[in-house]
Amino acid sequence: MDKYIFELRMKVRDYECDLQGIVNNANYQHYLEHTRHEFLTSTGISFARLHEEGIDPVVARINMAFKTPLRSGDEFVSKLRLSKEGIKYVFYQDIFRLPDMKVSLKATVETVCVVGGRLSASTLFDELFAPYLHE
Repeated sequence: MDKYIFELRMKVRDYECDLQGIVNNANYQHYLEHTRHEFLTSTGISFARLHEEGIDPVVARINMAFKTPLRSGDEFVSKLRLSKEGIKYVFYQDIFRLPDMKVSLKATVETVCVVGGRLSASTLFDELFAPYLHE
């Protein structure tokens, strides 16, 4: 069973859907990113402040598996858990349609840090994420 460390409820907006009446695939990346940003905010970290300090967490790779489409007006919950692999932080993110909790998307997002313009480990994230890492 997945041990999620953060979740965020959202609702599909009309303009996020394509001609088929389902959420366009590209919009799922927005949902995933918004969830990661809100997770950071919940830990007291601001992306703007990080950038001002020369720390830029960036996405290195995303793998998304689409399961059940979301439609306009659908409410959903985006959940995440986290692991560390070398200098990468890997977010395992799942989106569930509400209220039936049907899996809509399963994603793996690999992130790295660019510190002062160079790919680097981040002691800030190592300390910040330590309580959320589960083996």
